[in-house]
Amino acid sequence: MIRFCCEQCGHKIGVEDGHTGKRGKYPECGEIFVVPPESTVIDFNCADCGQRISTPKIHGGKKVICPKCKNTLIVPTGSQTSAESVRVVRFTCSMCHREIEESESSRGKLVECPHCRNYVAVPLQKTAAQEAQAASRQSTQDDASTERFEQMQQNVGTMAVQEPEPVVERKLPWVLDIFLYPSSKAGLTTLAIIVFVPLLIGIVVSRLNAFARGFPPMLVLAVPVSIIGFIICILLSLYLYWYFCECIRDSAAGGVRAPETVGATPGLGDLLWQWFRTICCLAVFAAPTLIYYGHARQTDSVFWALLAGGVFAFPMALLAVVMFDSFAGLNPILLVGSVFSAFLPYCAMIATFALVVFLIVKESLAAQGSAILSFIINCVRLYLGLIVAHLLGWFYHRYEQKLNWDV
Repeated sequence: MIRFCCEQCGHKIGVEDGHTGKRGKYPECGEIFVVPPESTVIDFNCADCGQRISTPKIHGGKKVICPKCKNTLIVPTGSQTSAESVRVVRFTCSMCHREIEESESSRGKLVECPHCRNYVAVPLQKTAAQEAQAASRQSTQDDASTERFEQMQQNVGTMAVQEPEPVVERKLPWVLDIFLYPSSKAGLTTLAIIVFVPLLIGIVVSRLNAFARGFPPMLVLAVPVSIIGFIICILLSLYLYWYFCECIRDSAAGGVRAPETVGATPGLGDLLWQWFRTICCLAVFAAPTLIYYGHARQTDSVFWALLAGGVFAFPMALLAVVMFDSFAGLNPILLVGSVFSAFLPYCAMIATFALVVFLIVKESLAAQGSAILSFIINCVRLYLGLIVAHLLGWFYHRYEQKLNWDV
């Protein structure tokens, strides 16, 4: 079994051998992980009480606290074959009278005091004063709460190993599975909120306005409700833009279903900034076509050539802006090089992208004049929109090496 830990929260996880290089999510913090070729944690036993302890390899040679006996230990390094930790000897420097900690194997040897830089001898055994001090320290530690020591364990990385979590993989062929991307609980919940909240607000506002026409004093209630409803709809639209980009980033990291965003909801500034970048990206590639049409007032071959060029380059530009989280993704040298480095896969992705967009536009035009049909088509349009986001992110995931972006 390969065992490793999250660099963000310290949560440890284990997967069966053979999953090297595959991606998944930590159940605690939701961060994306890539399974390493070998375990990156050290397992050892406390030299005093025998407690089994697990900690990341980066803590090799460092001091930790045993969760059972509360004694200080030194974590064995990866090069050591022994699974036993090293006891720590505490004694007082004879020169500066400050406490020093050294390993058990240092007894009887000269060591340099880290405080005064003088050399002192490590005592062969504990003195009576040191025994009393150790007993007092042990009593104080025993009186401390369990929660305090759990927090200390998190700080030094000696948390218990969790049960293995399965690596997320596609169960269906990729061509079919992409259409199930929004079908996660988080994805369906987001779509339901985006669809039904504005619908409910529209019904409430229309009823209040109708009632206010027959009873004018109700305008005192109808006007504020209309304003609040309008603000909520605007916020939901901004959130939809942000979630669309979040789906791109999640798919680029290997996600196969719409991500959970509880605990990661952005502020208003982040929503506005994400929306602004997306609109600017669209404006950059639509501007040549619009400018030409405004000047020529006709849809000739030049118009269609400009439109085709903008449609062809826009998905790559949007992907770059989202992944870089910056306007640096609009660098023309970067975009041209990226398109040609993965030209055939990109053309295939553009064809699929165009098909989905065509279905969205076609169904939107067919829904005109029917309220019920418009509502259904709106749901389908939003569902297909998340699939488009997944297509963009998964393209980056599949061809990350060819794109060679330093994201």
